[in-house]
Formats: sequence, structure tokens, C-alpha cells
Amino acid sequence: MSNILYLAHEGGWGLNFNIFETNLINLGILVGLLLYFGPKFISKALDERRARIEGEIKEAEGRASDAAASLADAQQKLARAQAEAENIRKAAEETAKAAKDKVLAQGKAEIERLKSGAARDTQTEQDRAIAELRDRVTALALERVEARLQEVLDDSAQSQLIDRSIAQFGN
Repeated sequence: MSNILYLAHEGGWGLNFNIFETNLINLGILVGLLLYFGPKFISKALDERRARIEGEIKEAEGRASDAAASLADAQQKLARAQAEAENIRKAAEETAKAAKDKVLAQGKAEIERLKSGAARDTQTEQDRAIAELRDRVTALALERVEARLQEVLDDSAQSQLIDRSIAQFGN
């Protein structure tokens, strides 16, 4: 007999330790078991594997579509942020230009005000200096006339001048 387990001559079961005989039998049993149970087992294992792979593919596709949606959303947000940044930059440039123009206009107005103030101050100072010179010239002229009159007029000439003035007023 060529089985691993064989019926012993003395009425029992025993083991066959002949490697060559038992390997062929074992191989035959293994092939038989594989042919009988294998298609079901392999089919079931492959179906499970296919189902798992299909699930993973669907899950990956879902994640990919979610990532694509997130990317599109992020790109829209980026575009809006860039547009907002551009609007802010333009507004800042306009504000800076307006502020610059305002400061220049205020500076020009201040310069004109200072010029007119300086011209008024200069004219006032000139008028004051002229008046002061007139007063000084008048005072000097009067002093000279008085000094000259005192030199030229003696007491008798003064009496005659007074009498003549009174006579002219009397007429």
C-alpha cells in the first residue's frame, strides 16, 4: 500500500515513512483537494480581492474628485483674493495720488499765502519807513528853519513880522 496511513498487518492503522511513496500520494491528495475546493476558494478569494480593489478604486476616485473640487474651490478663492489684492492696490494708489495732489495743492496755497503776507509785510514796512523818514525830514527841516530864523530874526524883525501877520489877519 502506498498511503501515508495504511492498515497495518496486525489489525491497526500505521504510518508509512517512505518519502517517495508518500510525496506522490500527498501531491495527488493536494491536487485533488485543490481541484475540488480550489475553484470555490480561489474564486471567493479573487472575488473578495476584486471587490476590495474596486472599493479602493471607488474610494480613490471619490478622494480624487473631492481633491479636484477642493482644488477648484481653492483656485476660485485664490482668484478672488488676487482680484481683491489688485483692487486694494489700485485703491491705495488712487488714495496716495489724491493725498499727494492734496498736499501739493495745500503747499501751493501756503506758498501763495506766505508770498502775499510777505508782500503786505514788505509794503507795510516800506510805508512805515517812508512815514518815519517824512517825520524825520520834517523835524530836521523845522529845526533848521527855527535855527535859521533865530539867526536872521532879531527882536525888531520879529516885532515887525508879528505886526504884519496881525494886520493881515485883521483885514
